[in-house]
Amino acid sequence: MSPDAIVESARPELERAARKAESRRGLLIAFPAWAYLMVFFLVPLVIVFVYSFATRSSTGRTVLEGWNLDSYRRLFDPLVFDIFRRSIVLALITTVICLVVSYPFAYYIATRGPRVRNVLLVLVMIPFWSNFLVRTYAWKVLLGSDGPLSQLAQAMGGEPIRLLFTNTAVLIGLVYGFLPFMVLPLYAALERMDWSLVEAARDLYASGWQAFRRVTWPLSRPGVIAGSILVFIPALGAYVTPAILGGATNVLIGDYIVSQFLAARNQPFGAALSFGIMVVMLAGTVIYFRSGAKNA
Repeated sequence: MSPDAIVESARPELERAARKAESRRGLLIAFPAWAYLMVFFLVPLVIVFVYSFATRSSTGRTVLEGWNLDSYRRLFDPLVFDIFRRSIVLALITTVICLVVSYPFAYYIATRGPRVRNVLLVLVMIPFWSNFLVRTYAWKVLLGSDGPLSQLAQAMGGEPIRLLFTNTAVLIGLVYGFLPFMVLPLYAALERMDWSLVEAARDLYASGWQAFRRVTWPLSRPGVIAGSILVFIPALGAYVTPAILGGATNVLIGDYIVSQFLAARNQPFGAALSFGIMVVMLAGTVIYFRSGAKNA
């Protein structure tokens, strides 16, 4: 057998060995990330999951005795269900407002020149340069009964504005906090869009609205979905904003989970609440990936 024939006959085996070596190299490179996720994400998640089936004793201790579903049954309590409902509704309203406000702004950024575009993107990211807690306390001052808004209303002859510790105050804080999470994915989708398709639509006598509805909106839909998920998930589980701007009378699911762990010391129920909210978030994530697959 000639040398070329020997090499040719061994080629499949060599290619298989090369693929295995490449796979092992990939696993080795990804090992630190996998180890980090295992230690700091999966292990705590498993612990919380196990605790959700535990029992709270009369002395406040958590007792692991079999698989107790009482904490999950309590999720359907009208009070808990109402907190879930209000949290989901508020997160949805926050997402819609962020989308309505962000889309024109992202569209404007994507259609500007490089210099203006960079300046506007920096302005969008400036809030990230300061602490979220400090910014939320700033809103507490602004929305307070003695804040600038209330003083302005009184100076104009009106009544003092009482926004603090209301759902409106929480909504304002959530929209402010998560607006950049909607702007950036929308900008990314619009910036890489093929704008010649819009020009072609206009050349075919489509109106501005028709070009937007038939071309721009469908092509920017991945950004809309990504931004909506990025806003909805953290808004649903938000704790700082409702706690500072909502007060004790506007409890949302994030506050309620914290109160179960720290105040009521009912860790099983707190863990079950955490998994209840994770189910809602998982459903949103699945919708996102399925929508992304359809748009691919």
